[in-house]
Amino acid sequence: MSVREVRRHERGERFGAAMAAITRRLPFGLSRVVPPSLLGFGVINGFTFAVDLALLTLMRSGFGWPLPVSITIGYVLAFGLSFVLNRALNFRSHADVGPQVGRYVVVVTINYLAWILGVGSGLAALGVDYHLARVAAGACEAVYMYVCMRWVVFREPRLKG
Repeated sequence: MSVREVRRHERGERFGAAMAAITRRLPFGLSRVVPPSLLGFGVINGFTFAVDLALLTLMRSGFGWPLPVSITIGYVLAFGLSFVLNRALNFRSHADVGPQVGRYVVVVTINYLAWILGVGSGLAALGVDYHLARVAAGACEAVYMYVCMRWVVFREPRLKG
C-alpha cells in the first residue's frame, strides 16, 4: 500500500469514526435507526450542495447565464466532488472505480432529469425563486441519492461461493 493509499484510508477511518461517535449521541432513539453512513452522506452532501448553490448563484446572478446551463454546470461539478468524497470518506470503497463511475453516471443522470430539471426547473417556471426551487429539488434528491449510493454505486461486492 502506498503512502497516499494509507493516508486516504486513515482519513476515511477518522471520518467514519467521527460519524459513528456523533450517531451514537443522537437523541430520541435515532442512534438505533440512523447509520453512520447516512450522517456522513448528509455532511458530505450538505457541503457539496452548498458548493452547487454557490456555483448556481455565481453563474445565474453573477454572469447572467441561462438557468438550465447554470444548474447543469453547478450540478456536474458538485456531484463529481460528492462522488470522490463519499467514495473515499463515507463508504470507504476499495472496489474498482470504473464500474462505480458507470453506475454513478446512470444514477446521477436519472437524478438530474427527475429531480433537478424536473422539480427544480419546473418550480422555477411556476414562479418559485430559483434558490427555493433548487432546495426543494435537493430534498427529493437527497433521499434518492443516499439509497442509490449505499445500495447501488458503492455496494459491497458479492462473495463468490
